Amino acid sequence: MNQVNLIGNLTRDPEITETSGGVKVCRFAIAVNRNYKGSDGERKTDYFNCVAWRGLAETVAKYTKKGNKIRITGSIETRVYEDSQGVKRTGVDIVAQDVEFLTSKTSAEDDAASKHLQPINDDDTDIPF
Repeated sequence: MNQVNLIGNLTRDPEITETSGGVKVCRFAIAVNRNYKGSDGERKTDYFNCVAWRGLAETVAKYTKKGNKIRITGSIETRVYEDSQGVKRTGVDIVAQDVEFLTSKTSAEDDAASKHLQPINDDDTDIPF
């Protein structure tokens, strides 16, 4: 069985395109911290290229941006291609079957709104009663 579950943060804004057949495809990458620290005491991070198709592609592109935390469930897919010098390379992608948004929209909106709030004057000396 080829199934993977990852929780991480987007390393860049998702990029949505369309195939020549009109199918939406969204490419993005996530950074995932390992569960342990290395011998230097630092937690290591792995980076994964991800791809979502069709309706999921549109949803990911519309509702996420760099830095957002997501959970992705999907499968690992390898592909062989030639680079610009003609050298054969192997690419590995996580093909999304489900994406859960873990950065709440309201907390992001609250952070933005709190920057525009005026301080409340607690001085009640000017109250007429």
